[in-house]
Amino acid sequence: MLTHNPNASNVIVNDQAKTAILIALVTPRQPLAKTEEYLTELAFLADTWRLKIVRNFMQKLDHAHGATFVGKGKLEEIAAFIKEEKIDYAIFDDELSPSQVRNLEKLLSCQILDRSLLILNIFSMRAQTKQARTQVALAQYQYLLPRLTRMWTHLSSQKGGSAGMRGPGEKELETDKRIIQHKITKLREKLTNIAQQCTTRRKGRVDLIRVALVGYTNVGKSTLMKLLSKSDILADNKLFATVDATVRKVVLNDKAFLLTDTVGFIRKLPHTLVACFKSTLAEIKEADLLLHIIDASHDSFQEQISLVNQTLQEIGAATLPTILVFNKVDIIKKSTETLSSTSQGIDMPIEAVLRSGAYGRNMMHYPAVFIAATKGLSIDLLKETITKEIEQIQLTRYIKASY
Repeated sequence: MLTHNPNASNVIVNDQAKTAILIALVTPRQPLAKTEEYLTELAFLADTWRLKIVRNFMQKLDHAHGATFVGKGKLEEIAAFIKEEKIDYAIFDDELSPSQVRNLEKLLSCQILDRSLLILNIFSMRAQTKQARTQVALAQYQYLLPRLTRMWTHLSSQKGGSAGMRGPGEKELETDKRIIQHKITKLREKLTNIAQQCTTRRKGRVDLIRVALVGYTNVGKSTLMKLLSKSDILADNKLFATVDATVRKVVLNDKAFLLTDTVGFIRKLPHTLVACFKSTLAEIKEADLLLHIIDASHDSFQEQISLVNQTLQEIGAATLPTILVFNKVDIIKKSTETLSSTSQGIDMPIEAVLRSGAYGRNMMHYPAVFIAATKGLSIDLLKETITKEIEQIQLTRYIKASY
């Protein structure tokens, strides 16, 4: 929920024990099955922010309505339900424009959240370090700035209709914008200084091989980090359990390296958040090896792989050496035919191997390991694969240094 508090470091706050409805569109580019899947993910996001989902609403349209996102008839149905059930929040699966937010607040008489704001709320709740809190605060203010007009709708923007006469709402709005623009400038300066400090720290670790965990949110990165580093790290079945970059020194088969757990990616991650987290994502870009963790049990994990690869492309890390780590294989529905344990470490359903795309045209050059981190299945094979890749990286470094 947006609150006007220029002195607060966190401009988006959380109300607990509130009810919410979810709203999404079925379009030619997003069929019904995909919309239902996205609503399931949106519900998980809402649950992470401690909201109780009461009902989902979907409407089939060619594209979102410019003024209200959904059509007039569906909007009346939603408004009637909100009034009858006294719903606190209406959450939309796509980012809303400032005008859509203003219109929807008037017509639905409840708090309006879009996917981007909900994700920002969760990041704000999860951020622990000074760097992460600064990054989230900057993203929040950037999101808030173009939406400030909705805070002053109870005041007049013009007084008496006379030219040049400004009402209290417009004056206060302009003051508020200047305050937030000033805060954005200061936060950017603060992040620049933090980024320089992070760069200095990375230079001090240049001799050690750096391995980074990447993947969609809630695929088990933190669980694997905890398992490999044998350290006490939060591993929770919630989206974005890890927002801060966590670095641990790990030794496998006498090979020492630095292992970094980074923020998970998700569909429609707000652009402001990606931009603000550049210094954190630099831990990925500067890595020597990526462990791309994949939830092999998820029906749409191929789409998740594509989204992660797209994000890696955006931050300049798409060409780094990579190991595909298919996690959660213990909960994949077993088929009658299984893959030999000698080739991937454990009995693996042929169906899962074919669905994974591990041997597809785009991934032929990546080694793939199938594991179950929570049960410790095939972790030794993963460690062996990591060791081999590190040895290859060290050999390459040696050859380059010799010339």
